Amino acid sequence: MTALAQERPKTMSEAQAESLNGPDLDEVLWQAWKAMELPEGYRAEIIEGAIEVSPTARRSHGQITNRLRRALDRFLDGTEYACHQDVNVIHKRKAWIPDAFIAPEDTEPCGDEDDMGVKADAVHLIVEVVSPGKRNQDRDRIRKRREYARAGIPVYLLIDDYDGQGAVTLFTGPRPEKADWEDIHRVPYGTEVTIPEGPAKGFVVGEGITGPKRS
Repeated sequence: MTALAQERPKTMSEAQAESLNGPDLDEVLWQAWKAMELPEGYRAEIIEGAIEVSPTARRSHGQITNRLRRALDRFLDGTEYACHQDVNVIHKRKAWIPDAFIAPEDTEPCGDEDDMGVKADAVHLIVEVVSPGKRNQDRDRIRKRREYARAGIPVYLLIDDYDGQGAVTLFTGPRPEKADWEDIHRVPYGTEVTIPEGPAKGFVVGEGITGPKRS
């Protein structure tokens, strides 16, 4: 969406200008997103100034996600943290539905003001498993990568069947002001990756979760 800049009279107050310009775009999207009623099997997210609707995951995608969730649940057992799925993560009128994320097991204290999800500042790690199709791949590799950095998510784990023969990329050290990351570590399937910080520190992502390198 593109807005045309217009010069306003110098005598116009800031309040009058705000009234003429209308509600903030983020607020408009937020209210529209909250009111959406989607068919079963679809979900909606607010990503970089747009509402994106996508279908729920296919079998292979769900298999990787569920392997990861079960392994993280075992790893986090006995702590105050848990691996969550199918829950909104909220940051400044943005809403995302990661494939998995780590936050306190009791999410009631970290819910947003509208009780639509978990506030991003309570999230320690986010996982996305890439789906087929350029639009889906760009969403996880580019748009969500930037959004998670802006939100200051400490660790972003990207599992990508469609990167060469399959690859896992670990993003750490978010730089919110640049929508980028200090450290990016990418390895092919078959090479283990260890989470370096947070509640999942020491957790290993390997073939048991991703499967072997694609032929």
